[in-house]
Amino acid sequence: MKVLSVTSECAPLVKTGGLADVAGALPGALAPLGVEMRTLLPGYPKVMAAAGKAKAVWQDADLFGGPARLLAARAHGLDLLILDAPHLYDRAGGPYTDAGGADWPDNPERFAALSWVAAEIAGGALTGWQPDILHAHDWQAGLAPWYLRDRHPGSSARSILTIHNIAFQGKAGVGRLPALRLKPEGMTQEGFEFWGDISALKAGLVAADRITTVSPTYADELLTPEFGMGMDGLLRARQHDLSGILNGVDLDAWTPPYKTPAGKRRYKAQLRRAMDLPQADGPLCVVVSRLTHQKGLDLLLAALPRLIDEGGQLALLGSGDPALERAFLDAAAHPDVATRIGYDEDLAHLLIRGGDAILVPSRFEPCGLTQLYGLLNGTVPLVAHTGGLADTVIDASPAALRMGVATGLQLHPISADALSRAFDRLTALYRQPDLWLRMQKNAMRAPVGWDQSAADYKALYDGLILS
Repeated sequence: MKVLSVTSECAPLVKTGGLADVAGALPGALAPLGVEMRTLLPGYPKVMAAAGKAKAVWQDADLFGGPARLLAARAHGLDLLILDAPHLYDRAGGPYTDAGGADWPDNPERFAALSWVAAEIAGGALTGWQPDILHAHDWQAGLAPWYLRDRHPGSSARSILTIHNIAFQGKAGVGRLPALRLKPEGMTQEGFEFWGDISALKAGLVAADRITTVSPTYADELLTPEFGMGMDGLLRARQHDLSGILNGVDLDAWTPPYKTPAGKRRYKAQLRRAMDLPQADGPLCVVVSRLTHQKGLDLLLAALPRLIDEGGQLALLGSGDPALERAFLDAAAHPDVATRIGYDEDLAHLLIRGGDAILVPSRFEPCGLTQLYGLLNGTVPLVAHTGGLADTVIDASPAALRMGVATGLQLHPISADALSRAFDRLTALYRQPDLWLRMQKNAMRAPVGWDQSAADYKALYDGLILS
């Protein structure tokens, strides 16, 4: 089975969030199941540098404003198709923003080009390789199913769109219809029109043969106005084509160097030294996150005094909203709070290995990966009851504690008061060593790899091909 994965980022080549981790892990997870997956990725400078000896397999003299080539390469164990279009991708900054953090003004065209080429490949543009499945990820690839349906209606390739976060919808003004090579008749409620704008995500939701998202609970949440971000009506109409498949984690990258919770002690000591934290009686809680409203970190600031009063500590690594960055830096004036703004992969590993508990109080969370890293490392997750967090953490309810199956704590409703109460529960459990050890051991046994999720994707692909 041949699958084309279309993504705007892919670890370890280029990463801003969990999408990259999923795109980077899926090919290896699916290979043992007989899936040959190639990943179509923009030719950002870092991607081009990693390409090494690449072979040109397709070209276009005018792809959305300039010449482009498609390069076949292999890097980091991935079979890549790299869209080398310097006028779109050869620039300083990140995949979506310039060096100052502002969105590239031509992002609609940049990712329409990626989608256009994906549809051409699915339509048979490459000699000797045509995918059975076009698997598009998020709004950046959302136009790919639409272009495929519009330009290559006779193609045997089927399409899937995976929603990693519906909050990002790829909107552009209606004046861009010609630039995006979209026909005006698609600008309807049944097409890609969304509140007067073009939405690349909506185009994909309308045109894809199947829709997936990254956890079963998030799939259910998307059908509601609270979480659907205006797309809930469309998704309710297509709910029989919608399914939730949990993300997994890269076990090679995140499996700890210890096999029992006792091995955490040395890393906890290292973490305290690295973050300049004193000894304390309560749990050392860690956060590795983007600092945004979605992640509920304003709730953490409001509830933080309760954790400190109970003898706990906080070590945080992240960046994002400038106001939240300043607030956590201010909070670090307390000796039991440590803040590092930015991202450091080695420090992230140390936080997750050395912490007693990892905090994920997100207002919504399609899947979440940090709680999975916490489980794998015996760092007990305290999470909001939403999306993939609800699907992956077994709350330390009285029944779960009696049965010996709890792996963490869930908070509901998602509020500062509820988080404060959750800190009371957390510190009480931490002061019962036998219970805490059982939770850590349960956490470390939780299945967080890709085996089941890869099997679920393979079943989805099989069903599409046979339908």
